[in-house]
This record gives sequence, structure tokens and C-alpha cells, in this order.
Amino acid sequence: MDDFRSICLLSLAMLVACYVAGIIPLAVNFSEERLKLVTVLGAGLLCGTALAVIVPEGVHALYEDILEGKHHPASEMQHVIESEKVAEVPVVHEYGHDHSRLHAYIGVSLVLGFVFMLLVDQIGSSHVHSTDDPEAARTGNSKITTTLGLVVHAAADGVALGAAASTSQTSVQLIVFVAIMLHKAPAAFGLVSFLMHAWLERNRIRKHLLVFALAAPVMSMVTYLGLSKSSKEALSEVNATGVAMLFSAGTFLYVATVHVLPEVGGIAHSHKPESAGGKGLSRLEVAALVLGCLIPLVLSIGHHH
Repeated sequence: MDDFRSICLLSLAMLVACYVAGIIPLAVNFSEERLKLVTVLGAGLLCGTALAVIVPEGVHALYEDILEGKHHPASEMQHVIESEKVAEVPVVHEYGHDHSRLHAYIGVSLVLGFVFMLLVDQIGSSHVHSTDDPEAARTGNSKITTTLGLVVHAAADGVALGAAASTSQTSVQLIVFVAIMLHKAPAAFGLVSFLMHAWLERNRIRKHLLVFALAAPVMSMVTYLGLSKSSKEALSEVNATGVAMLFSAGTFLYVATVHVLPEVGGIAHSHKPESAGGKGLSRLEVAALVLGCLIPLVLSIGHHH
């Protein structure tokens, strides 16, 4: 019951913090120039978060058992593998085998997340192509895919937190929670600024934000409540927390690179087609993009130390 109370509190904290972070761009009235800067900063936050926070956290979660196992005394290790009755000698050779298996997990999880979002994007665009204005169709589809991609990513985060809570280890729960919060707040900010740049109505932006904010808490509760004792043991064998985080990193990378960055790249010349020399970002916008990429990196370094 203690675990259930902690997962409820973590889920509530995640929901509130994510929604508040996303409301910031909506609460402040930006001029068009400022809005462009905020959008570029949000895009940088999304890309920096995917590369500097989610991928390393997922890899760390995968390797955590092995790294901790090496530091355990032999007696404690015997308790861990008691049910399998593994002899002491083969355990030494397990590490090399586990490492190669985990290497495969990293690549497979990232690629599956990326391909999943690619397929969702293509299915979504095939339904929108029938409209007369292809540019409007592309922009509308981009809004939907960006929100959907981040919602899928947040749901995978929720599965990671639910799986972490089922281990009954408070330290693991807190590490996963902090890792998720480090990128959910910037992601919410990035999503809202992107939707504002796409001229979506404010009420609809709030709905998109609410769906995004709810995805992880709901999935973490569902995962925690849906896991039986046997499936918890199976999940700890496969290390579902790390796999879920890496899958979500793949979805995040797709959204950041395929939708948000190309949109941002077109900001400088999308409204002024006659100025051929205006292609690309201004120096200030490039600085905002780089700053956005570096903020998650700095936060993650602080978190690890």
C-alpha cells in the first residue's frame, strides 16, 4: 500500500508540474518576434532533452542491475538468484553475455520508438491528404503528430515509472521520477510554443497540453495496478524501465527532428517568401536554439552529481 501511495503522489506531482510548465508560454503575451524566439528555444529544449536526458537515463536504467550486481557481496547475490539455483561459476560469465544482450536492447528500443512514430505519422498524413490546400494539410498533420508523438512518449514514461514503482525500491522510483520531470517540463514548454507558432487556438492548445500532462500519470497508475507478482518478476528480468525509457526516446527523437526542427528552420522565411536572402535563422534565434539544447544537458549533469 506504501508503494501505491508513493506512485499516486508522484503521478499527481508530475501532472501539476507538467501542466504549469506548459501554461507559461500561454500566460505571457508575446509579440511575433518574441514568439519565434520562444518557439526556437522550445525546439532546442526538445532536442537537447532527447539526446542529453532520455537516452542516457534509459541506458543507465538498463545497465543498473549489472552495475549494482558487481558491487554486491556473494551472499547477497545468492539471495537475488536463489529462485533460479544458478551455480556460482557461470555467474562470472553472465556479465559478458548480459552486456551484448543489453546493447541489442538499446538499439532495438530506440529504433522501434522512431519507426512507431514514423508509421503513426504516415497513417495520419494519408487521412489528411484529401484536402484542397496541401500546405494547410501538412501543418495540421504536423500539429497532430507532434502532440501524438509526445503523448506516446509520455505514456512510455508512465510505463517506466509504473515499472519502477513495482520494484518497491524508493531510490529507483525517485531516480526515474526526477529523470522524467527533467524532460517533461521542457517538453511541455516546447509543445505549447510549437502549437502557438502553428496558430492553434488557445483553448485547443490547453486541451493538447492536458492530454500530454495526463498521459504519463495515467499510464504509470495503469502499469502499477496491472502488474501481477509474476509479471513484476518477468519485467525485472527484461528491465522494462530502461526499455520503456529508450522506446520513448525514439518517439521523442522523431518528433524533435522530423517535425519541430524543420518547422523552426522555416520560421525565418515562412512569412516572407519574397526575401530570398532571409533563409535560415537569425543569430539571436540560433543562440536561442543552442541555449535550448544546452539547458537539459546542464540540468542532467547537475542531476547525476
